Amino acid sequence: MPGIALLVFREVLEAALIITIVCAATRGVPRRGWFVGGGLILGVLGALLVALSAGALANAFSGVGQEVFNAGVLLAAVLMIGWHVLWMSRHGQAIAAEMKALGGAVQSGSSSLTMLLLVVALAVLREGSEVVLFLYGMVAGGAAGVVGGLALGVMAGSAVGFALYYGLLRIPLRHFFSATNTMLMLLAAGLASSAARYLVQANLLPTLTGPLWDSSRWLSNGSLPGQTLHVLVGYDARPTGIMLLFYTVTLLILLGGMRWVARTAAPRAGRAGAAIAAQPRC
Repeated sequence: MPGIALLVFREVLEAALIITIVCAATRGVPRRGWFVGGGLILGVLGALLVALSAGALANAFSGVGQEVFNAGVLLAAVLMIGWHVLWMSRHGQAIAAEMKALGGAVQSGSSSLTMLLLVVALAVLREGSEVVLFLYGMVAGGAAGVVGGLALGVMAGSAVGFALYYGLLRIPLRHFFSATNTMLMLLAAGLASSAARYLVQANLLPTLTGPLWDSSRWLSNGSLPGQTLHVLVGYDARPTGIMLLFYTVTLLILLGGMRWVARTAAPRAGRAGAAIAAQPRC
């Protein structure tokens, strides 16, 4: 059971960290809980569907269907997170002004909530499918303690995710959106790097160069700290040139887009804050 619990914990932790960051970034947005719950349900249903079609998926694309599927999910998540980063860069200052002036009465567009639902669904689909496939293999092999290990791993991973979420909420409001946007950019860059690794494994991309360095002696990919840093900042103990290229390009695109959007949105945010401050108070 301990081995099952540890593997489930690591997979749940990866999904929980992604969900935690995007939930914290939508702090104060009305109806957020409904979209998070919908994303969780869609992700679980998708993971079960992947498990049911595991044989066909593995044989697709000349036997590399699983790698192509994983890369596709990760790249879709990069696009969703990137859209969310740009959306928050445009609306974050106005939301902060409204939260400060009206105690959290935030009027938010539906686009951010839709992206939240999709990011949550993709995170649960990606990690949940791996958990379901692993547990299916364990049950078929006659392993004991599967249910207990599953429950323990889910509870432990969720607990760490909640702890990070409430830690993020302690960040002062004036720094909050900058902090969460930075975390989301690093998260998206890390996901893009992981997608590149899967595409290399599927022989669809060259490595460009072999491992640029090897830090597994100090912090391996399989360790819990290594897995956590992998999700948070895209850490890899043995990155290839193509992985670093995907990471850097994604980061530069999001940085440039965020600065451009923030620059064009600044006058609008100032006008919104002034209008809110001018409203009569009861």
